[in-house]
Amino acid sequence: MTYPMEICLTGYLATNPNFALKMTKRENKMFRNRICGCQLALAMLLSINSCQRNQQPAEQTPTLAVMTVTGSSNNFKETFPATIKGKQDIDIRPQVSGFITKVLVDEGAQVRKGQVLFEIDPVQYQQAVNVAKAAVAVARTAVSTAQLTASNKASLAARKVISDYEKSVADNQLAQAKSQLAQAQASLVAAQKNLSYTKVVSPSNGVVGKIEFRAGALVSPSTPQAMTTVSENDHIYANFAMTEKKMLELSNTHHNQNAIINNLPAVELQMADGSIYPQKGKVATISGVIDQETGSVNVRAEFANSKGLLRSGGACNILIPHTLAHGITIPQNATYEIQDKRFAYKVDKSNKLSATVIEVYPLNNGKNYVVTAGLKEGDRILTEGVASVHDGQSINIRK
Repeated sequence: MTYPMEICLTGYLATNPNFALKMTKRENKMFRNRICGCQLALAMLLSINSCQRNQQPAEQTPTLAVMTVTGSSNNFKETFPATIKGKQDIDIRPQVSGFITKVLVDEGAQVRKGQVLFEIDPVQYQQAVNVAKAAVAVARTAVSTAQLTASNKASLAARKVISDYEKSVADNQLAQAKSQLAQAQASLVAAQKNLSYTKVVSPSNGVVGKIEFRAGALVSPSTPQAMTTVSENDHIYANFAMTEKKMLELSNTHHNQNAIINNLPAVELQMADGSIYPQKGKVATISGVIDQETGSVNVRAEFANSKGLLRSGGACNILIPHTLAHGITIPQNATYEIQDKRFAYKVDKSNKLSATVIEVYPLNNGKNYVVTAGLKEGDRILTEGVASVHDGQSINIRK
């Protein structure tokens, strides 16, 4: 602290006592009176400064909002990331080799069972059919000739004109001609089948996926990549994973898999844009094997898709509703967390705060917690200023 110049003279006089002797009597008296006044002022300043240091500020009582907790029913939706798959996704592959001459559909087109999707150059296969037909005709003629020979030999053998050996040879030649006819007919059927394969058709109703080959491309049954995929999507499946812990919770309530599936509620599908698909679905299957790498079980939900809004390969979220029949709901901002424990401030009858450990339901809506332990109906808790108060502090309640 800085003091006036006159006060500093006191120290100077104490160290220089002869200074006053050099003054006149009147000057000496005036100087000493001033020194006395300065000493009195200094003593008062030191006293005030000491009191200020010893004085502690009084704690102010804040005015904060309080709520009385009550029990109520709470609805939650548990979210699981999922992948959409068609009821069946069929890879379309060629069954004969050749160049594609026509592509008769486009990507994303709705097709029906038996509809032609691609045409492969049929010239060589048509030629094979013609050759097979000619072979059948030749074989049929050979059968007719062998039949006449065998009949004639049988007549001559009956009159003992020829031996039975010659008759048997004629019969064997007829049998051989019939076998060759059957072989030619089988070759014709195979050739006709290969010719039909030059028209690649859809095996089911569905939607055409990406078309990998266009007109002029050479394809064959050994080509590793499919020509396209047809997804049957009048019904779709949403595949998602459920943790082993969750499955154990369900198994404790329902003791077999069929009971779990039958008692699960209808589920919702949240599309990629965040909107909810208008039709609810049902969990159809739960895998009986836990994936050792992820520690989860594969679950499949089924949804009707008559309008084709959902497409195979898309991403979505499956929402499974949960209802907690009785729980105490409090705002999340009325709590705080220390070392993995969550606390709330109870307010007693004298408006004093008491930090209380609480347990909350694992699901929440992002705004509130449902307390499962630590509070009871009728308790009062602090709902604002949680970070600015401490245990045992008194407050005023905001009206």
